[in-house]
Amino acid sequence: MVRVAIALGSNLGNRQAHLDAAVAFLRSILKDWSVSSWIETDHVGVGLQPAFLNGAVAGRWDGEPRPLLNLLLDAEDQAGRQRPFPGSPRTLDLDLILFGYRIVDEPGLVVPHPRFRGRGFVLEPLAEIAPDMVDPVTGQTVSELYEAFKETQS
Repeated sequence: MVRVAIALGSNLGNRQAHLDAAVAFLRSILKDWSVSSWIETDHVGVGLQPAFLNGAVAGRWDGEPRPLLNLLLDAEDQAGRQRPFPGSPRTLDLDLILFGYRIVDEPGLVVPHPRFRGRGFVLEPLAEIAPDMVDPVTGQTVSELYEAFKETQS
């Protein structure tokens, strides 16, 4: 079994209900899981959008990265996620952040997530539940990445 980290976010509709449903789903497919607190953050990226509710789940997955990603995409679809343009508002966003110590770079699947090191809304909740997980690209723990991120924000 591989320890994985998944970031969750929602900024459309009943954000809490979307995230609660996602957590229930993740509990059904992961072992030894933990869920972070939720944080509200402003949207980063395209245009003005409603604020996000963000968090993270860490757990153990028995399989390869692609099937896990496919399950995450299916869960987004079931929550009514639309993709009219990159960075558009979303009912549910599930990002595969870390997959053990694996580095994956395939069409449609890059792990570790290529932008997670610069996203406080991913690092903060992940540092709460999995501070010791290691980014295989930098060799730093999530806790170290979050501390470095906070220093750039001062």
